[in-house]
Amino acid sequence: MSPLITPLVTPEDLAALGGTVSVLDVRWRLGGPPGIGLYREGHVPGAVYCDLDADLAGPPGAGGRHPLPGAEEFGRAMRRLGVSGGRPVVVYDDAGATVAARAWWTLRYFGHPDVRVLDGGLPAWIAAGLPVTKDEPGPEPGDFTATPGGMPVLDADQAAALAGSGVLLDARAEERYRGETEPIDPVAGHIPGAVSAPTTANVGPDGRFPAPDVLRVRFAGLGVTAGVPVGAYCGSGVTAAHEVLALAVAGIDAALYVGSWSSWVADPTRPVATG
Repeated sequence: MSPLITPLVTPEDLAALGGTVSVLDVRWRLGGPPGIGLYREGHVPGAVYCDLDADLAGPPGAGGRHPLPGAEEFGRAMRRLGVSGGRPVVVYDDAGATVAARAWWTLRYFGHPDVRVLDGGLPAWIAAGLPVTKDEPGPEPGDFTATPGGMPVLDADQAAALAGSGVLLDARAEERYRGETEPIDPVAGHIPGAVSAPTTANVGPDGRFPAPDVLRVRFAGLGVTAGVPVGAYCGSGVTAAHEVLALAVAGIDAALYVGSWSSWVADPTRPVATG
């Protein structure tokens, strides 16, 4: 599947790859039920279930609801799922890649050279007439070693600075950005200077990404132009990874504030904007 030209793969191309790639099912629901139940109801043949909370994040706390896992912990989880450094990985969900993007980003951050997101996820796979199975493979342990630093990150101070010197995109729903509602975190609003850029606008009704030039026009309208540094955040660093993925499809590099809003508001001295 290399060289890495696009972070996406179509259902047809994934089917043609057969067993030459590792496939991770990353379905997840905020508040439950656990995604493993969805996986057991049917999944892409050969796919192994990857849990967002247990495999792609560390324990929640001041670093946010889904902070980065430690390198050792992440490497161990990926090896258990059969991931190897020299074998391409494809990740998918059933929610327009909003969760699979976190798996893509985390694997890339920890140094995996070839990770793709199934464009359109499981619904696109099924719509293409491709099979699903309830069989749960027992993968051979992989050899992946996690080395941090493969993707740019922001801490709170860097995110605040970027909101003034570049473009900091807020991937949450507009009403959460404006501070009209906050169903999850204890404080409503946004980082001062951030730009509202809901993740839902990154994909079409079918959950697929539009062409790169269409995405470039979308992000240009948000102030993302050549030479301007870009970052993204959301509630806990999950859908913001989707923003980074959409920017990557458009050919634009961006940093992720992994702690995101849940980490920002953990410090009561940090400013909050509304409206």
